[in-house]
Amino acid sequence: MGGALVAITAMSWAWLAAGAGMDMDMGGMDPDMVMPMEWTGRLFAVMFLMWWIMMIAMMVPSAAPMILLFATVNRRQRAMAAPWVPTGIFAAGYLAAWAAYSGLATGLQWLLDQSGLMTMAMASAANWLGAVLLLAAGAWQLTPLKHACLEHCRSPFAFVSQHWRPGPMGAFRMGVRHGSYCVACCWAVMGLLFYAGVMNFAWIAGLAIFVLAEKLLPAGHRFGQISGYVFLAWGLGLVVHAVVS
Repeated sequence: MGGALVAITAMSWAWLAAGAGMDMDMGGMDPDMVMPMEWTGRLFAVMFLMWWIMMIAMMVPSAAPMILLFATVNRRQRAMAAPWVPTGIFAAGYLAAWAAYSGLATGLQWLLDQSGLMTMAMASAANWLGAVLLLAAGAWQLTPLKHACLEHCRSPFAFVSQHWRPGPMGAFRMGVRHGSYCVACCWAVMGLLFYAGVMNFAWIAGLAIFVLAEKLLPAGHRFGQISGYVFLAWGLGLVVHAVVS
């Protein structure tokens, strides 16, 4: 199972590095130019797939301890000739939660793009929008609800003991529940992709490392709190810059 997680993550990152199935050639035009795209059903599907695979690339590494624990429990069940469930069903539930988030993110991207608030590089075209995104992320990082969700993500053994459900449907529901905790934990930070660029590979990698550190490092809770103050200060800096300029 560990090898499968590594392979899925590596393929997702490779797909993003290759452009996520989109032609990013600006044809010599300024990437900071605002030029709303002509959204079709196909473009919406491509954007949704881009978001979903991006979430897989960023979140599967931090979810690996939970997925591997689920696999271990079921491997022992199988060894004792007891009912067991393929780990892929749990993982499918986890990814379904991020698919729902990806659908919402795609809809928000369409709204921002059609409102003239995104550049051709799919980044924020307005300082005030960047400030709102950073202030929202910073404020969310400091809320009790954020830290309650983070605790579920950081404690696989506690999650299994509290939320174990038998059978394939139970495993899928467990995956959805765990994924929902992760979405609730990280939605605001993922929203910062709209700030620096949805397809800014360095920014994507940076946020992925941030999420991994917050969930897996012993001082992850403290790290999350510090980041909240950093995001707030950054957002306020953009507000001050907009006022004085």
